[in-house]
Amino acid sequence: MAEITAAMVKELRDKTGAGFMDCKAALAETDGDMEAAVDWLRAKGLSKAAKKAGRVAAEGLITVAEGDKAAALAEVNSETDFVARNETFQDMVRTIGQVALGQGGDLDKTGAAEFPGAAKSVTDHVTEMVGQIGENMSLRRAAGLSVENGTVAAYVHGAVAPGLGRIGVIVALQSTGDQAALKAIGKQIAMHVAASAPLAVTVDDLDADVVARERAILVEQARESGKPDNIIDKMVEGRLRKFYEEAVLLSQAFVVDPDTTVEKALKAAEADVGAPITVAGFERFVLGEGVEREDSDFAAEVAAAAGG
Repeated sequence: MAEITAAMVKELRDKTGAGFMDCKAALAETDGDMEAAVDWLRAKGLSKAAKKAGRVAAEGLITVAEGDKAAALAEVNSETDFVARNETFQDMVRTIGQVALGQGGDLDKTGAAEFPGAAKSVTDHVTEMVGQIGENMSLRRAAGLSVENGTVAAYVHGAVAPGLGRIGVIVALQSTGDQAALKAIGKQIAMHVAASAPLAVTVDDLDADVVARERAILVEQARESGKPDNIIDKMVEGRLRKFYEEAVLLSQAFVVDPDTTVEKALKAAEADVGAPITVAGFERFVLGEGVEREDSDFAAEVAAAAGG
């Protein structure tokens, strides 16, 4: 049987990131064969991942990757916010953002694409990292925007490292004007989207089902006043206009200057840009948004962990 040296264990740890005892066991099981030991650890990592796969992962990080006239968002979830401070996890998420940028923000293509330097897909790499980091993790979603003429500005809120945080926004602005000035107003619009959470760029872009549901609620509220139908119709239309002001990007009060709307702010920025500006679209990711979280007894979790 081959002698397992400390140098061999260190080499395997550097290759895989696995723990000391796991590396020593892997080398012992494979009679010192380094490549076989890597495979052994991978198999063990996948086994750990399977056990953790059922646990809710609603923490993690949002990443923003910017390119030439394009940008992408990706959300990679973990079970706890402690992982967001892990440099290995941060590097993985940042790399996934770059892959998403290269795939135009398409989630399926991003997951299937090769993770740089890993000789495996992004999805498989994330699964393998579950065993190394020790928590359930997943690439949950991705999105991208691009323009032929203009820029895609980005903003990360609650940043824990460059390009990584809890809210990520990208905004596509079309314009043939000065790109530096366009980028500056784009960054402000992205910050506005992060703060104000619009549902669409214009009224026409709003989901018809969302408008119908809002109208139905307003009709019921108005009917409680006991007023005639013609008055109710006017009340509903007035309240719908208020809803549009709150839900539509161009109609919202601009967070940088609440006395004006986003539409007017963009119009004013055209003087600096030197050409008309059009908002082609935006994407806004909030970490864990829409994930059903389980209620937990923290004391019980600590007791369970202490018990092994």
